[in-house]
Amino acid sequence: MKGILLAGGAGTRLHPLTLAMSKQLLPVYDKPMVYYPLSTLMLAGIRDIMIISTPQDIPLFKRLLGDGSQFGVTFEYRTQSSPDGIPQAFLIAADWLDGSPCALALGDNLIFADHLSAILKQATQRTIGATVFAYQVRDPERYGVITFDTEGRALDIIEKPADPASNWAVTGLYFYDHRVLEFSRKLRPSARGELEITDLNRMYLEEGNLQVERLGRGCAWLDAGLPDSLLEASAFVHTIQARQGMLVGSPTEVAYRMGFISRQQLIEQAQNIGKTELGRVLMDLSLRDRS
Repeated sequence: MKGILLAGGAGTRLHPLTLAMSKQLLPVYDKPMVYYPLSTLMLAGIRDIMIISTPQDIPLFKRLLGDGSQFGVTFEYRTQSSPDGIPQAFLIAADWLDGSPCALALGDNLIFADHLSAILKQATQRTIGATVFAYQVRDPERYGVITFDTEGRALDIIEKPADPASNWAVTGLYFYDHRVLEFSRKLRPSARGELEITDLNRMYLEEGNLQVERLGRGCAWLDAGLPDSLLEASAFVHTIQARQGMLVGSPTEVAYRMGFISRQQLIEQAQNIGKTELGRVLMDLSLRDRS
């Protein structure tokens, strides 16, 4: 399975913060925002990842992330000239996908759960259909909203409903089978002038091949696309790391735990940022494993 990290858009909801740089490069506590969805894709075992962003921001992502070898993965970069909807990412990556199943992560989303790796592994193992994740929110009108029947099966998905029938929102993480490009090419722009990810998900739902995983207690999903939610995401990461001593959204740590890089590579990366708390925690991880 290949992975796409969509980090485009103008970030207008975060102006003036995003007038000079991509919102996905803004800090969420001690790491760039893009590190969090990247870590999620890596936790799913995905090592072939395309990063899609604006023409002006791609050089900055390349400077930050390089070719991916420091994380034991491979990065490909493509530009999105105008933000014409999330499914546009599959059209941009058409030749690269080459019939592969694919996961797509939005660059401003953070998902945290102790058992996240197991949940993601289940999604990657589905050979037919799509898997999306739902989370209860206070403001479902901002998202694609899922309704369920009495047995917990998904009935419908509506994009940004004025009067939401439930408070279960679709998060910015999606897994699709090899037909995702075929389905994406059938989409037509909505009234907003964009290709809608909800319309793509509905195609799978209507044929009975959409799996919806509900993220309940013990899970956290944060969309850091607004000033308040950006602050909340930073506070959440700080609290987890300070209280529990574990890292959130560190591609280096994930790469090591997944076996993508060696202990020596972990040490080298920890030394490169040795004056930071992040570097100290990574070095402690390498020392614990030595003993």
